[in-house]
Amino acid sequence: MKKLVFDYAMKLSFSSPVTDHRFQLRCVPASGPRQQVVDVKVKVTPDTALETQNDAFDSVVMTGYVPQPHDSFEYSVTGIAFVDNDHTKPEDYKPLYRFDSGLTIPGAAITALIERCTAMMDDGGRSLDRREQAALVMQEVYEAFTYTPGATTIRTTAEEALEQGTGVCQDYAHVMLAVCRHIGLPSRYIAGLLGGEGATHAWVEIYDQDRWVGFDPTHNRPVNDEYITIAHGRDYRDCMLDIGIFSGANVTQQQWVNASVHEQRS
Repeated sequence: MKKLVFDYAMKLSFSSPVTDHRFQLRCVPASGPRQQVVDVKVKVTPDTALETQNDAFDSVVMTGYVPQPHDSFEYSVTGIAFVDNDHTKPEDYKPLYRFDSGLTIPGAAITALIERCTAMMDDGGRSLDRREQAALVMQEVYEAFTYTPGATTIRTTAEEALEQGTGVCQDYAHVMLAVCRHIGLPSRYIAGLLGGEGATHAWVEIYDQDRWVGFDPTHNRPVNDEYITIAHGRDYRDCMLDIGIFSGANVTQQQWVNASVHEQRS
């Protein structure tokens, strides 16, 4: 087990004042089978009332409304997470994680990767268990990419990212999801925090023996106690940390994000 202190902040700067700003945040790590989260503090500027509930995936969702003119919007969340992968608790299985989602539908490139992974599993001389299968897929996804910030957007599909061979953690995760689901591994997308990243991170969990087990294809390694889960779902679209709408004429926006995680030793 590790005691991790986390601090995540996001700021949007608008080119001119906006009004009637409605927003939805998924920025608070929730307590769950592998982590317990305490001492959470959330601050939103401009100050406004927040309504909090859990969505269908048990992620914490906060909504709010800023009616008055403002040229920036920011929030921060701090807290402590006790993470213990070795004692992850059982969790119910949801069949939806077996099927394609909007950003993970295979095309020619992913189909070829599925076939390559399947052939490698069949050629090993013995049957691989689920975690070994996931590790093999993770390795192949890792080798298929060159990590390239700015090469993709939040709308880029797994097929598009793999075809060009460049992307970021979101793209690595989407490709791994697509392959895992088609070789029979129920899998889900995780948005969270990892020390040293400076921003949020994304990885994959596969379902094995009544528990979700994490794999990080961006770093080609199993998830350990250094990872804090914020949200999970079928793909990125279920785990968007902040979305909103507002009124304004020809407004452009710039986003700044900073995340830090460090272990606190007792």
